[in-house]
Parts: sequence; C-alpha cells; structure tokens
Amino acid sequence: MAITINAILIAREGKEEALRDELIKVVQASRKEEGCISYILHESTENPSIFVFYENWRDEDTLNSHIDSQHYKAYRKNIETLVQNREVYRLNVIEL
Repeated sequence: MAITINAILIAREGKEEALRDELIKVVQASRKEEGCISYILHESTENPSIFVFYENWRDEDTLNSHIDSQHYKAYRKNIETLVQNREVYRLNVIEL
C-alpha cells in the first residue's frame, strides 16, 4: 500500500532562505529514488518561514530506504540549526 508523508517545517527566524536551499536539495535527490511516486515541496504564501512536503512512496520498504539514504541523513543534519519546528505525518488514503 502506498504511503503518503506530509511534513511541515518552520524555519528559525532569519534562516528561511538557507532552509529553502536545503529542502530543494533533498527534493532533487529523493525524486530519483526507487519507489518515489511524488515528492513535492510547498512554501506558504502567508508566512515565508513555513514549508510543507507532500510525498508519496510505493510502500513502507521504499519509504524506509529513503529515510536510510545518505542524502536524507545529510539533509537532516544540515537542517538541525535551521528548523524551529518539524512535524511529520504518515498518512493512508481513505478509499471511498
């Protein structure tokens, strides 16, 4: 079953551009991964410090491979001082 990830990141004051740059890097690398259906980055139109990921992965195994990838680990380390808050939600589609 496909897994959807919705992640909301809020940049520390003055770190918005640096965080945006790091997020773009992880998007580019992640889209090339096997099992990545979509990996979309959004930024708030109302608050330049808020960024939202919307990701779709083929299954739990490909999501776990993403989390274990070198570029994802580097991204997490690179954003440590740039992020004020980070919330991640794993979601399943409700089939109607």
